[in-house]
Amino acid sequence: MVAFAPSADLERSRAFYTDVIGLEFIEQTPFACVFRSGTTMLRVTAVADFTPQPFTVLGWAVADIRAAVAELRGRGVEFLTFDTLPQDTDKIWTTPGGRIAWFRDPDGNVLSLTEFTGN
Repeated sequence: MVAFAPSADLERSRAFYTDVIGLEFIEQTPFACVFRSGTTMLRVTAVADFTPQPFTVLGWAVADIRAAVAELRGRGVEFLTFDTLPQDTDKIWTTPGGRIAWFRDPDGNVLSLTEFTGN
């Protein structure tokens, strides 16, 4: 699978996805920054203009969401609060299938961390 996310500033995206998120940087062209996350390729594609969507465009499964949230917070990531969801003080929502936390990349794309439980 190859995942895609838009960006109006590839240099800013490159710094965020490598230095903050910790993805493996593969290459940058005038058209995209390419990263690897496990076996998935992420192409952050250059766009002239776009409006970020209000829903999650990329997400990662994590073994320990509290540790992952704390680590990203330590790197300056701010997690999102949604009025319609009962999130705890770490801004984590607990569902029957796991726990989820959301944040934005520098372009406003909504990203998530999910710790799956059970099943």
